[in-house]
Amino acid sequence: MMKQPLLLLIDGHSLAFRSYYAFATSRRGALRTATGIPTSICFGFLNSLLQVLELQQPEYVAIAFDREEPSFRHQADPNYKANRKETPEDFIPDLANLQELLAALNLTITTVAGYEADDILATLTSQGSAGGYEVKILTGDRDLFQLVDDNISVLYLENRAIKSSSPSPYQEFNPEAVQAKMGVAPSQIVDYKALCGDPADNFPGVRGIGDKRAVKLLQEYGSFEGIYGNIDKIKGASKKYLEAGKKDGEHSRYLAQLHHEVPLNITLSSCLLQGFSVDAVQPLLDKLELKTFSKQLDRLQKQLGGTVTASAGKEEQEERQLSLFEDVAVEPSQEEPAPVSTPSPITPLIIDTKEKLKELITILETRRDKPVAWDTETTALNPMNATLVGIGCCWGPEPTEVAYIPTAHTGGDNLEKEAILELLAPILEREQYPKVLQNAKFDRIVLLQYGIKLAGVTLDTMLASYVLHPERSHNLKDLCQRYLGAITAKSYKELPIPKGGTIADLDIPMVADYCGLDAYSTFLLGEKLEAELATLPRLYELLLDIEQPLEAILAAMEVQGVRVDRQYLAELSDQLEVDLKAIEHQAYQEAGEEFNLASPKQLSEILFTKLGLDPKKSRQTKTGYSTNHAILEKLQGDHPVIDSILEHRTLAKLKSTYVDALPQLINEKTGRVHTNFNQAVTTTGRLSSSHPNLQNIPIRTELSRPIRQAFLPETDWLLVAADYSQIELRILAHLSQEPVLLEAYQNQADIHSVTAKLIFDKDKITPEERRLGKIINFGVIYGMGATRFAREAGVSTAEGKEFIERYRQKYQRVFAYLERVKREAVAFGFVTTIWGRRRYFDFASRSLTKLRGEHPDKIDLAKMKLSHSDAQLLRAAANAPIQGSSADLIKIAMVKLAPTLAQYNARLLLQVHDELVFEVPRNEWEELQELIQSTMEGAAELSVPLVVEVCGGNNWLEAK
Repeated sequence: MMKQPLLLLIDGHSLAFRSYYAFATSRRGALRTATGIPTSICFGFLNSLLQVLELQQPEYVAIAFDREEPSFRHQADPNYKANRKETPEDFIPDLANLQELLAALNLTITTVAGYEADDILATLTSQGSAGGYEVKILTGDRDLFQLVDDNISVLYLENRAIKSSSPSPYQEFNPEAVQAKMGVAPSQIVDYKALCGDPADNFPGVRGIGDKRAVKLLQEYGSFEGIYGNIDKIKGASKKYLEAGKKDGEHSRYLAQLHHEVPLNITLSSCLLQGFSVDAVQPLLDKLELKTFSKQLDRLQKQLGGTVTASAGKEEQEERQLSLFEDVAVEPSQEEPAPVSTPSPITPLIIDTKEKLKELITILETRRDKPVAWDTETTALNPMNATLVGIGCCWGPEPTEVAYIPTAHTGGDNLEKEAILELLAPILEREQYPKVLQNAKFDRIVLLQYGIKLAGVTLDTMLASYVLHPERSHNLKDLCQRYLGAITAKSYKELPIPKGGTIADLDIPMVADYCGLDAYSTFLLGEKLEAELATLPRLYELLLDIEQPLEAILAAMEVQGVRVDRQYLAELSDQLEVDLKAIEHQAYQEAGEEFNLASPKQLSEILFTKLGLDPKKSRQTKTGYSTNHAILEKLQGDHPVIDSILEHRTLAKLKSTYVDALPQLINEKTGRVHTNFNQAVTTTGRLSSSHPNLQNIPIRTELSRPIRQAFLPETDWLLVAADYSQIELRILAHLSQEPVLLEAYQNQADIHSVTAKLIFDKDKITPEERRLGKIINFGVIYGMGATRFAREAGVSTAEGKEFIERYRQKYQRVFAYLERVKREAVAFGFVTTIWGRRRYFDFASRSLTKLRGEHPDKIDLAKMKLSHSDAQLLRAAANAPIQGSSADLIKIAMVKLAPTLAQYNARLLLQVHDELVFEVPRNEWEELQELIQSTMEGAAELSVPLVVEVCGGNNWLEAK
């Protein structure tokens, strides 16, 4: 397996404050330009960032900042951070300039209202770890130590790194280093702070319990609960302090705990380093007089994932900045890892002669009663571009029942790849030889490149873990730690791969041990996971009937890929460039002067200072007034320039994200774009798509529809889209048994008109009234409140409240169902889909956690004062069975369609939420249209009929 891509997360405010005070408190004082612009933060931040990028070589970077408005912690405790000094006056413009500079460098910056940067980092860390990334967090804040585990480390920034180029600008903290520094493990940091408190954040902890006493208690009793569960065993002053301070300790624990489910406005794929436009960066460096970095632009470009070419102008630079991503080459760290001293638990056989291979096959041919674990080693993370380096297998629990077959090492004795696969094919391709793999889709695609069609996978340990615990990490090392204890797969980063090399450059015995241990661990995990699944038969059925059959279907879809019209996109890009220039010129005329439409600061000055638009429709920021998309929509109609700005933003994003990016993602060997369908990432059960993300190709607006026209079938075939109609509302009708919904769907009525008639209490409605019915129908599934409904519907908040209340009265069983699911989430800790898929929920407030195990009917949530985060979790819980059942349904449809499609030449290409996309020969279209529709509509029996629309065309747009 290849090295995990590195995701570097940066604690923006922590690094900014360190940069500011590094200079503000020095003898020379804060840095400024000749005209007085403060630059301490910009210089210090950029200097540290460049050092860390050079040392760590990340592929993905995200920077999180705090917001000025209070977070949920401030709402929970007015004294939270109350003793902090007032922000220095020159800090604010310096930070604003930094954020503008980071944006110009094409780095991903994110903030979320109601949450702190640490919560955003915690959420990204969880997503990154679950998605197979190695995660490192750059910070000067020890609060983030709680996130450290074997795949996540903290780069704790040293003060000296701010001012100069230090050879070691940070200290890296892994679990052992955190334990050595703090005296407790990362998993105990929250409990440690609950006991000690935090003077910097102004929460008390348990008064009287200092650092040393807290460490001792946690070392003895393990956790906060463990301490209070053994309170009678604790003697003396410690017991007195603990009993008196329990409430403060629980409150401090709530404040210290980072949240891992912040509703982010970015995705991990959007954090890929892509380089930047020099024309965007250079003027800012000049303005800030950061000459040091002006001289290092090539170095900076290289570190930020760009290409350095002497003639690269603005247009060339911009064309390289993608938002739909192909896999990047993964380069190992410059530092060689320390040698692993732990002795290997296995003694793998190295199959380096044909005689040994024949002996191995004889052994494997007798293993028909128990699965054999298999693993492949390759030169790349993308299986479509990977060369097979070796194959490992394990057929029993003994350390010697492991083998490795080298096929493409640069040194040593390799067996001829074709001869190996020819001999192994009868075993790999037959169902009667059961197999267990970790992430079988990867190995399946690798083997497909060599003509081997893998069959007989009885267990995929990654998918088994996902079905059992969707909220956890499913990588092999984490699974080993949870289930196997002392036996654990090695980390790829432990291998001494030379810079610019691959695993093929390592000695065969070393890779034999590495690959063999993966196979051995997978074999042992298979037994553990099957035993756990046996206690949860509905989840076992979900794995065997849906998830594992789907894996082979997804592999075939990824290998097939989808055609993209390169010439059409080039022409569309040229046209959009012309349109953007025209809109830009129109905006200048409307505003009365030229300005940078992409600069929030300049836009704020134009709109609220020069044009005098109503600032009450915006909110104050550190650079002026906010000009985000929601604010601009509020301002529509107040001045013609607003429409121009919104149209320019939309077109610019479509051009950079799709029109210019997609042609660069075409695989030169196949002429197609190949996405990766992630089957074990989302907690809802939905598939996700990455490298590139083809589930976000827009369709809703007139401006975005032409992009779908670029997706083509094979020459002279048809592209076909089959879409479930209103699937989530139909599932809601089935789950809630709401009579109005059931009757409407059973009679094939227009549900949005039905809702509008009920809300407005009239027999005939206008198109506008139907639109409001549609908004509220879909909004209620996601817990839409009156304020959000009013904003989306374009009505007053009072009218929004009235509409929601009318809906509640007309659809009482819908709301009764949603409330019941919330109570089940509290009582059981999880909710389930129609097919038994679980989504787990951990609530922060004690008032909810103490209700675990209660009967749902005895829980009254209406009487509880819930934190903002717990209220969000409850809304997610209410939605989870609906969204999860929708995800299950389309997966079932894909599995049921597979044997039908196997009889034809037609192929399934994409799954986009509730839609399937096929390419179909014209002579098969008439027959398959009916078969696809009937199979999808018959995928499940609900209380209401399922309806599928199947359309074909010469491209994806025509198929819709």
